[in-house]
Amino acid sequence: MSAPVASVPRRRGLVAALLAAALLFVVACGLALYAFMLNVDLDEVKRRLSREVEARTLSERYLTETRNQLLASQREIEQLRQQIAFKESDYQTVISAKPSLPVVVNFRESMLGRGLVAVIRNNSDRYLTVMLSVRNPTLSTVKRFKLDLEPQTSTDFGHLEGWQFSSGDEFALFNDDFAALRLSVP
Repeated sequence: MSAPVASVPRRRGLVAALLAAALLFVVACGLALYAFMLNVDLDEVKRRLSREVEARTLSERYLTETRNQLLASQREIEQLRQQIAFKESDYQTVISAKPSLPVVVNFRESMLGRGLVAVIRNNSDRYLTVMLSVRNPTLSTVKRFKLDLEPQTSTDFGHLEGWQFSSGDEFALFNDDFAALRLSVP
């Protein structure tokens, strides 16, 4: 009877060893799976960090380029300010040095519609290209027109050409070689 008693503890020890081995195997598999999951998470964090570093680098590059453009624009603005920094007297001197525009402007009633028509006469012996600027102060509307005036001729300008004049409109003719002609429509 002593032989069967000895085999029971041996079997218990074997079963306990197998259970311990199985438990260790399960723990080792669990640790391997946990290590794998940590590695996957670490790779994801590395990719995300890499994208954020790339985005930050692009943002810093854009910011640097924008600052450089701003500085260049500020330098250009300062240069332009210096170029147009005429004193009012210098401007008046330049303007008064130009001769009068050899044009006479009269207004008449329109034959085809309402409003007035400007009759613009070029009294010079040369062709003149002028810019006509008209403004209605009541409606706050402004338009500009380019006119080619033949020598010693009159040109009619009214609603058919793009503007229906009314009393109080501001009328101005500009040419680089002459002083501006400004008047108010009667």
